[in-house]
Amino acid sequence: MKIAVVSSNGVDVDLHLGKGYSLYVYEYEDDDLTFIEHREVDIDLESQHQGSKVIKACEDCDVIIAVQFGFKSKIKADELNIKLVSDEGSVDEVLKSYIDHYNFMKN
Repeated sequence: MKIAVVSSNGVDVDLHLGKGYSLYVYEYEDDDLTFIEHREVDIDLESQHQGSKVIKACEDCDVIIAVQFGFKSKIKADELNIKLVSDEGSVDEVLKSYIDHYNFMKN
């Protein structure tokens, strides 16, 4: 499973999806989490409602974790079968929390 976190610095999940100019992508497989890559998205920081640009940049991901996301972004993500998750804190804590929840729900 590929998980993208929306982070300005790679340390904290600290951006709204629509302002997600910086993404860090991880692969979670067989209880192993691996950093894959950093992606940049061409976002106009003065504009609103740019979540679709971020989602397009994550079309190969299964999950996107951001501080918040809007209703239109949720619809777009659902159409592409991408799960949007709202959380904030350190990237390590947010990923651990999501993976723990994922594993709990899977079992």
